[in-house]
Amino acid sequence: MTDVQSRPARTAESPPPQTREQRSARGRAARRVVPRSAHAECVRMPGRPTALSLLQRQEAARVPELLAIRYGRMAVSPFTYFRGAALPMAADLADTPSTGLVVQACGDAHVANFGLFASPERRLVFDINDFDETQPGPWEWDVKRLAASLEIAGRDNGYPAAERQDIVVSAVASYRRAVREFADRPALQVWYAVAEAEALQTRLASQLGGHRRKALARTISKAYTKDNLGALDRFAAVHDGSPRIAAEPPLVVPLRDLVGEDTDLEQGLIEVLESYRTSLPPERRALLDQYRLVDVARKVVGVGSVGTRSYMLLLLGDGPRDPLFLQAKEAGPSVLEEFVGPGRHENSGERVVVGQRLMQAASDIFLGWVRVQGFDGRTRDFYLRQLRDWKGSADLGTMVPDGMRMYGELCGWTLARAHSRSGDRIAIAAYLGSGPAFDHAVGKFARAYADQNEDDHLDLLAAVADGRVTAESGL
Repeated sequence: MTDVQSRPARTAESPPPQTREQRSARGRAARRVVPRSAHAECVRMPGRPTALSLLQRQEAARVPELLAIRYGRMAVSPFTYFRGAALPMAADLADTPSTGLVVQACGDAHVANFGLFASPERRLVFDINDFDETQPGPWEWDVKRLAASLEIAGRDNGYPAAERQDIVVSAVASYRRAVREFADRPALQVWYAVAEAEALQTRLASQLGGHRRKALARTISKAYTKDNLGALDRFAAVHDGSPRIAAEPPLVVPLRDLVGEDTDLEQGLIEVLESYRTSLPPERRALLDQYRLVDVARKVVGVGSVGTRSYMLLLLGDGPRDPLFLQAKEAGPSVLEEFVGPGRHENSGERVVVGQRLMQAASDIFLGWVRVQGFDGRTRDFYLRQLRDWKGSADLGTMVPDGMRMYGELCGWTLARAHSRSGDRIAIAAYLGSGPAFDHAVGKFARAYADQNEDDHLDLLAAVADGRVTAESGL
């Protein structure tokens, strides 16, 4: 492994060198130690724990009865496996070349973790939307996870190899060009940069055929319906004259069906909500105080997150059609921490919230965190946000190659903007340069890692087949 420094600095907010020239020089110097072509390297080191053993190591901190759902979702395809395998990839990336230039990394920047949601100003924006693994770390790791996810998604869709490679290289090139663009902007312009859905729709209209323009319009229109009232209609039913969360076991289990005679879990969740309130600014507390908690349910979410404790909280304001749905999601250490060192936040919920605010152009007004002592017998960290607030996501499985290429380019731009907010964008831009050397190197990495991912997926299927792993399908 070639490295400018043996371990990245633990914070992404360290002051950069004083002048633009010094910062550019730092980036160019990194090329001499880690040539851009070196990022094609993808070799799993001998003696390293298997991917399956790393996944099984995570079981100890998860809800036991949900583990079979996690493995069932990961077993569906190489792409769903990849979505759940952030820890194995972090272990692999730790053995790849690193420039030592640190940003607030997402830690799980695969293509399905980008999407639409509402800004506080009620604009529909496109951004990264999952920060469970965020941690200061190498910028290259996020780029490689995004690139590998595009290669793997393209294989799942049956795209030819040449079209897959064009998609991946175009996304990495979009990242490189965007970092160079942001390097020339003042810091405030970088901070205010945002991808608004309506502007994207207008910009892409000339590049999309009629049916794809309509598909984009449907995705945007559908996002507007995924709000708190939509969640009420989707997840609740009237019980004794008041809305209550409807049971859909094992994916949605109301708290009343979980606790039985035991009130510890119920009391712990009430404490979560009360303590979380203090993490909000005063004006947000005033808004939250207009709602009262009426019901709670455990909800299974995502792929890699399955088994972590996640709860949906239904609050009501002025009547039964004034709902607020919050999601309280357990936060543990980032998968990056083992390889880059601990960050500066002792509370993992705070780590997620601070990382999200650093990387996103606009964040949920109810985003906050809490630590609860004695929750189900243990101390646990949570972060909270609205369950749905104009959320929209692309249907990757139905995309044609041209659509995936444009979507990958948008994700590359978005990731570059996120990194430019916290890292030394001038040094990274100088390292990347104006040519495509880095783009093609990461394209080679993505192909090799997709091969490795397929082998790891087959290992999981074999473990399910011989009974070493229990998996439930269709959930």
